[in-house]
Amino acid sequence: MNKPVIILGDGGHASVLAEILLLEQRNVLGYTSPEPNKVFFSLNYLGADEAIRAFDPSEVELVLGLGSVNLPYVRSTIFQHFKMLGYTFVTVIHPSAIIAPSAKVEEGCQIMAGSIMQTNSVIEENVILNTGTKVDHDCSIGCHSHIAPGVTISGGVQIGDTTHIGTGATIIQGIKIGSHVLIGAGSVVINDIADGKTVYGVPAKEAKQ
Repeated sequence: MNKPVIILGDGGHASVLAEILLLEQRNVLGYTSPEPNKVFFSLNYLGADEAIRAFDPSEVELVLGLGSVNLPYVRSTIFQHFKMLGYTFVTVIHPSAIIAPSAKVEEGCQIMAGSIMQTNSVIEENVILNTGTKVDHDCSIGCHSHIAPGVTISGGVQIGDTTHIGTGATIIQGIKIGSHVLIGAGSVVINDIADGKTVYGVPAKEAKQ
């Protein structure tokens, strides 16, 4: 049986998640944010994130409504903080997403409208596959990473933790991308990328410091 849900955040990404949850007729208790948002689907404002601690971890589930346009460290920190307190995170999947039966989706992942996840691919906890992403066969995507709208990831690609791949980027088959990597929007990645690098362009090259 589904537990009541609390959404962390009230921005654009949170609103997309809220609409999916309401479409699925989930019981959304409310949302947390530094300040109330009067137009956030008329959901109850609960206070800042620490208001969640008034709810027993066994009685609610959380949805992390924060996206990222850079490295998703804040998402990672919030997720780990509430996991340490004993809370669990809902995996949110839009009904139009296509996920192969052999694919694996871990806790707290968010798979948005029109996304495709093919055979034997794995996304670890707290990953976002944003609108219209394509993850082909035998790929792996590490914890807390954000794959932005319209990204194409070809077969056998490995992506580390807390990495952001910008809108419309393309990763060719068999590429290995490290952790804490930032890939610019529209880039085409044809070579492996080490941990901590920022790359962009066609083909993608490391940004000069």
